[in-house]
Amino acid sequence: MPHLSRATLTQYLIEERRRYPQASGALNGLLLDIANACKVVARAVALGRLAGEDPGAARDTNVQGEVQKALDVLSNQTFIDATEWSGNLAGLVSEEMAQHYVVPAQTQEFAINASNSRFWEAPIKRYVDECLQGSAGPRGKDFNMRWIASMVAEAHRILMRGGVFMYPRDTKDPTKPGRLRLLYEANPMALIMTQAGASCSTGRAPMLGVTPEGLHQRIGVVFGATEEVQRIESYHQDTQITQNSAPLFSARGLFRD
Repeated sequence: MPHLSRATLTQYLIEERRRYPQASGALNGLLLDIANACKVVARAVALGRLAGEDPGAARDTNVQGEVQKALDVLSNQTFIDATEWSGNLAGLVSEEMAQHYVVPAQTQEFAINASNSRFWEAPIKRYVDECLQGSAGPRGKDFNMRWIASMVAEAHRILMRGGVFMYPRDTKDPTKPGRLRLLYEANPMALIMTQAGASCSTGRAPMLGVTPEGLHQRIGVVFGATEEVQRIESYHQDTQITQNSAPLFSARGLFRD
């Protein structure tokens, strides 16, 4: 391998990481995300109109009252796309955005097998109903529902673009407190999610805090955006929903029981 007279950014970050073995590596990851975004912007500048749009063309006016250029808008979105997926950043601010942009905590997508809706517990019905009510409902925004029927594929999508996955315990088979196995399905996914800055739960408590009681123990699984996972946990802890539901006054859902 030929000798390099200059260290690349990646080489430099690796060397610095070796000096501080106790560091989490989050800063290294963020710097590499920023470097990738810079490459995308540099390419757009180099190609100019050959990329399909004039980077200097005027666009809208930003919050500062300045006329935005196409390159301003492209750069802003590029940095969002490059940094929001890794879990290394809590939020971004930019002169191109009127408000701060919150990053890995909320979502506008959820994944669940709606064919089992008649077997869901009340807290899960409540959460899904609120999502489906969209901007007119208590959540105040529209949600998309996904279901690939593959936990690995669902997890990949959530890590790339956010979301929440639910395979909760239900009443379809009362002998099974969930469908997925704790030791070799739920726990490995919980480790991946928590390392990525997301959360994984039984629906009631953090998954990694569960003490195994059997080799093939089954359990309910909820993972993804932290605020959504915590919301679902809070609904399970709401005694009005889980214990004191009266037929005449209980919360009504969009799915039939």
